[in-house]
Parts: sequence; C-alpha cells; structure tokens
Amino acid sequence: QVQLVESGGGLVQAGGSLRISCAASGSIFRFNNMGWYRQAPGNQREFVARISSGGSTNYGDSVKDRFTISRDNAKSTVYLQMNSLKPEDTAVYYCNAKVWGGSSFVDYWGQGTQVTVSS
Repeated sequence: QVQLVESGGGLVQAGGSLRISCAASGSIFRFNNMGWYRQAPGNQREFVARISSGGSTNYGDSVKDRFTISRDNAKSTVYLQMNSLKPEDTAVYYCNAKVWGGSSFVDYWGQGTQVTVSS
C-alpha cells in the first residue's frame, strides 16, 4: 500500500509563488511515476504535471512555463513549484503515484491540499 501526504498549500496573491510537496511511503519511491492533478469546485480533475522515475517531465497546457515538478528520491518526495499564480489556479491539488503492480500500473492518491489565489 502506498501512502501520499501533501503539504504546503495556502493562500497567495495573484502573481505570487507557492511550493507544495507530496511525501510518499509504502513503495520504492524511485521507481514511481509521480504526478499532480487539481480540481476546482464544479470542475473535473485536471492534469497538472508528471515526472517519471527517470526524471522526464510533462505539463498541462495551462501551467506550462509557470509550474515546475521535481522529485527528491532520497526523501521520497515530489514537489510542485508554482510561479506567476493566477486566480484560475485555485483548486485542491492532489498528488498521484503510478506504481507497477506486476501486471499493470496502480493509481494512488493523496488527500489533497488547497491552493487559493486571490486577485
């Protein structure tokens, strides 16, 4: 079983920055494909960013060039650095881990952390 615990959310003004973290346990972290998703009230969950076990990254179009995902395998932690924040970035941010289960990947989710951007 994989446990994911997000932290670092909060209230920030538009144009500001925030870094959120996700600490993982229960698996060999360095093999995990890690990602961030977000969900605003009334909206579907949206892909934000992903980082592979090898360090390759990809981003959703709405956050490209503003957000950066990174990982520290020694700390079993993935980060999302968010710059130039906009009110439309307001959402609950969820950490996701895709863990190989032997025959397919299994998705695990954290409980989410609220990010609110004021205008």
